[in-house]
Amino acid sequence: MWGQAEQALNQSMTRVVSQFAILLPGIVALIVAVLVSAVVAWVLAVVVGRSLASLRFDEKLAHSGFAAVTEWSPSHSPSLLVARVAAWVAMIAGILIGVTAFDAAWTTTLMDSLAAYLPNVIGAVLVLLAGNIAARFLARSVLIGAVNWNLQYARLLSVGAKWLVNVLSIAMALDHLRIGAGIVRLAFGILFGGKELVSRSLERETPVPPSPPTPVEEPFRHI
Repeated sequence: MWGQAEQALNQSMTRVVSQFAILLPGIVALIVAVLVSAVVAWVLAVVVGRSLASLRFDEKLAHSGFAAVTEWSPSHSPSLLVARVAAWVAMIAGILIGVTAFDAAWTTTLMDSLAAYLPNVIGAVLVLLAGNIAARFLARSVLIGAVNWNLQYARLLSVGAKWLVNVLSIAMALDHLRIGAGIVRLAFGILFGGKELVSRSLERETPVPPSPPTPVEEPFRHI
């Protein structure tokens, strides 16, 4: 009995060691690819950042009417955002190259899945970008209009309009990513519910014109 247990243990250890020996070159290749891609990403971020700074990319972007991009960029610098995106692209490319060192069939399936899902990610990013710009523009327009109408809750209405558009854009982005089925309908419900709340607030704030005075009948004259 003990001999059979020892034999089974030796066989399991042999299988583990053999599987590890098969995976070891792939693991080493993945580690090397990640390290090299990290160095390349750092160098690329520095080069892209300095190149855009020398071209005055931030100032040109602000003067061209895309000031909203400057507001939500990290440290209010679109050039820093572009540099970080380039660095992350280099890192992801290095990781994918390292992953290809493993099983070829599994890698092919993974790459096909990523290639099929990539348009959804790009569409979601574009939806979030457009929604953020539209939310800031709408919030500014609502604030200016509410101030011109002398409404008491002008800033609250502006923030509410901004968040309603942001909620809608996030819901559309999640729907693009195939996360949360039916979440767009829920966002539309929230959006139109907020629109009704804003209209009620405007109705309360709009002054009601005074009603004309009712005519008073003269008392009967004595003949």
